[in-house]
Amino acid sequence: MKIENTQELRLIVACVGGGNLSSAARLLQVTPAAASAMLQRLEARIGARLFERSTRAMRPTPAGEVLGDYARRALELLEEGTAQVGEDGRRLSGTIRLTGASDLTRHVLLPWLDTFLERHPGVELNLSVSDMLQDVVKDQVDLALRYGELDDSRLVARKLLDCRRLACASPAYVARRGMPMEPAALVGHDCITFRMRNRRNTLWRFEHASSGTACEVRVEGRRQCDDGEIARRWAVEGHGIAYKSELDLRADLLSGALVRLLPDWQGEAIPLHAVLPSNRFIPARVRALVDHLAACCEALGPLP
Repeated sequence: MKIENTQELRLIVACVGGGNLSSAARLLQVTPAAASAMLQRLEARIGARLFERSTRAMRPTPAGEVLGDYARRALELLEEGTAQVGEDGRRLSGTIRLTGASDLTRHVLLPWLDTFLERHPGVELNLSVSDMLQDVVKDQVDLALRYGELDDSRLVARKLLDCRRLACASPAYVARRGMPMEPAALVGHDCITFRMRNRRNTLWRFEHASSGTACEVRVEGRRQCDDGEIARRWAVEGHGIAYKSELDLRADLLSGALVRLLPDWQGEAIPLHAVLPSNRFIPARVRALVDHLAACCEALGPLP
């Protein structure tokens, strides 16, 4: 065994998270010199350099990133295992690091997460809300909720819901500009476009509901953003047409704040996935949350 104790595991995790030996030493309640010596001995036993050091900071090497992720999960498993054999072994505990898109989180997930936390008072939630895709391994995320097909074969995913994008606008916008009945009619309308990684999505894809005929239309508009919540709000306020997940728009469609356009057409498929960094070390609390979210998705009724 090249790692001899949990203190070495904690040192690796602290160095990856803190970026320098001084902060890692404080967390471990040892001197910086002792932390440095411990790290040197560990690297010698492993036979690989885990961190690149400078006078002010340190950053993990590729080997350090891999071992840091395994060390973090090993500590979590030890903590969970200890809890499972303790007096309250069936009680879920520990922190779940969850990330989700802005509109999905604010308008769909929050009440589901509240219910889960009420059922499991020993669980803590660390929630990151962003429309930028996070690296679940590098950013030490336990669970990410993502739309669309996944292009990283290293990740483990469970499909929660089959979703599609749809075009929608406020009743006021439709009254002012008219109801487009086919995708080509979107040309000339004020379309609200989404920007990710500095790329603006102006190509909207549709499929005819009965014939399956597919088409694409290049849209234009004065408003673009990189936040799904803002795009939805602009649409509700009557500033243009949004092309978003039907799940994100569900409450607004049911309340009448937004109306669905192109009644005979459906947008591109973007299934919702629960994405995990590994299928080998999944804490019970994370499995329970995924099961809970899957049940919530299954309980959704059809849109009118």
